[in-house]
Amino acid sequence: MNGVHDMGGMHGHGPIAPEADEPLWHAPWEARIFGITRAMTFPKGFNIDRFRHLRELLPPDLYLARAYYDHWYAVCIAALLDGGLATADEIRHGRAAPGGARRNDAVRADQVWQSQKSQGIFTRELETPPLFAIGQRVRARNINPAGHTRLPRYVRGKVGVVHLHHGGHVFADTNAHMQGEVPQHLYTVAFSMRELWGPEASARDEACLDLWESYLEPA
Repeated sequence: MNGVHDMGGMHGHGPIAPEADEPLWHAPWEARIFGITRAMTFPKGFNIDRFRHLRELLPPDLYLARAYYDHWYAVCIAALLDGGLATADEIRHGRAAPGGARRNDAVRADQVWQSQKSQGIFTRELETPPLFAIGQRVRARNINPAGHTRLPRYVRGKVGVVHLHHGGHVFADTNAHMQGEVPQHLYTVAFSMRELWGPEASARDEACLDLWESYLEPA
């Protein structure tokens, strides 16, 4: 979807100021939110793409004003509400509603390591051959989906060259909406900076993006 989270190429937000010797956590609550997010019980079928989409649904003013792990906190609450695992009153007061059904599906101590180890594996076998070959010129499709997408606005309609082929991967656009993994071929496509930003950009530099097959068309 087109939202404030997709800021590539936008002007007016000031310079990026890297923090020297930046700490892993800027406050104890950030580490706590990270731990909670990794360990909490999400709704059945919840996945990283759904997590990202819920972040994108934050109102623009809140998205820009809140810190990174504050986004995570908001997504945890949204996931519990969206999945029917808690009510707004339960979250507001921090206590389960009287008479509510007790749950017993939390990850057990002896399951934690395997649970963490198995996360983040999105490769899938495909029976269909790839449509594009390494070295082929392709164009990123100029689309504006209303739902989640990993195709940045600044690259839509631009021509690049296939640099790598990664095989089949879970398709984020459907996975984010709990519509199945629908795996597709995934490619790394290299775009020259001048193709993306015009003649004032560096002539020697390029940007490489990992893009699913349905994002691309022959150039």
